[in-house]
Amino acid sequence: MSVSVTEAGCAEHSELYQHPLLEDDPGRSATAEQRRERSAMTRRASAICAGCPEMTPCLYRAVVEHDVAGFVAGTTEPQRRRMRTLLELSVGPDDIDSLTGVSASPHQVNHAEIVRLRAQNPHMSLDTIAQRLGCSLSTVKRHLRRARAEAAGAPARTARRDAAAAPSPDDVLSARALVVRTEPALAA
Repeated sequence: MSVSVTEAGCAEHSELYQHPLLEDDPGRSATAEQRRERSAMTRRASAICAGCPEMTPCLYRAVVEHDVAGFVAGTTEPQRRRMRTLLELSVGPDDIDSLTGVSASPHQVNHAEIVRLRAQNPHMSLDTIAQRLGCSLSTVKRHLRRARAEAAGAPARTARRDAAAAPSPDDVLSARALVVRTEPALAA
């Protein structure tokens, strides 16, 4: 089923879903005000997602089919990673260049440069880093995910689960219920 822009809450509220605090969790470097603002934004986005007719298929795609960044289908990236662990599922990042038909990038982005820029400028938005390096936001996020995985000693996540063994939408909803229920409530 195709959703028109007027039906999908995330499309109608792109300023919320694409806000730097919701796109990229600032973590411990966040000020108290930023944490309160992110908490309020997360509650608002969760409410919008809960009322969206596409929430279940959106969640399924974000957990099973694609390694999506940001806040999607009422979940954060860490929540979706925990859901994949519960479902014994591994989803690698999509090769955006291949999907769009680009055979070779005209500009190679240095992985170490992206990691260095982020480490030196933790408060700089990922979009600003992408603009400084002349690459896409997706490229920056992909390299930072890779750096986090390498730092954690995790193996490269490139294997995709066989489609015949893919979890059902109900399995994904059950995993979401477990993950969301076990997390502490967001501070007001």
